[in-house]
Amino acid sequence: MDNVHELTTARKVRSVFISDVHLGFPGCSADHLADFLRSIRCENLYLVGDIIDFWYLKKKRYWSQSHNNVVRCILGKAKHDTNVVFIPGNHDEVLRQYDGVTLGNVKIMNQAVHKAADGRRYLLIHGDEYDCIVKNSRFIAMLGSAMYDWLLYANRLVNAVRAKFGHDYWSLAKFLKHKVKNAVSYISSFEKAVVTEARHQRVDGLICGHIHHAEISRIGETLYLNCGDWVESNTALVELYDGSIELLHWSDQKAVLKRLRPMADDAEVVSTTVVADDHNDLAA
Repeated sequence: MDNVHELTTARKVRSVFISDVHLGFPGCSADHLADFLRSIRCENLYLVGDIIDFWYLKKKRYWSQSHNNVVRCILGKAKHDTNVVFIPGNHDEVLRQYDGVTLGNVKIMNQAVHKAADGRRYLLIHGDEYDCIVKNSRFIAMLGSAMYDWLLYANRLVNAVRAKFGHDYWSLAKFLKHKVKNAVSYISSFEKAVVTEARHQRVDGLICGHIHHAEISRIGETLYLNCGDWVESNTALVELYDGSIELLHWSDQKAVLKRLRPMADDAEVVSTTVVADDHNDLAA
């Protein structure tokens, strides 16, 4: 069996945070996300922006069955007593005009504050509002998005060749993010900008997306948590019942669960995590 949800019982957590899914874009890892959503139960599901890629859909119409499956999983959770909150991002900004509206049991909010089980409060925003490029020049932002699409296309070609030689998946886009000086500086500037907003709102931490860079870290006294994405990283943040927060890499989960299958039919999800803790400096 290839689907994760067929290899494990559902893991129960208090809250799940995902962002940058980009449904409607061919590079979306919809199958992985559907597996993840089926394999986890939660009281709260936060969709932290860029869930639907209207920018790409305006250029080309693309919507596979796997994308329908993700939508069905989300609506199914909303129907069965999961509190689902959708915080639009720049790629699905058309939904920001519905701030405060509930559609199909999904609440649309431009920003929200989540109170964790341990009492800590987290500001939830997508983050593009604090991205100077997106805010000041929509054309440059869309050009950057088109270049990222091209990188992902090139990445598929590179990895097709790597697969023939038995090599593992390698991310060209992620490599450039970590190696190109301007990209590293951009990530750092973005993190400082959103953390400044969290401080203004007097919360303990901030949960966002937008830059496709999953991370849990402490910036001064503020916890910074980024959900990552479901284009390359396949990452999510999950809150446990004690209020701690993990960063979960789902593609890693799938490989682990395949190895566990012959040994146990009731194996729980084994996560790669970084836990938010008051006594440690954290980095994902």
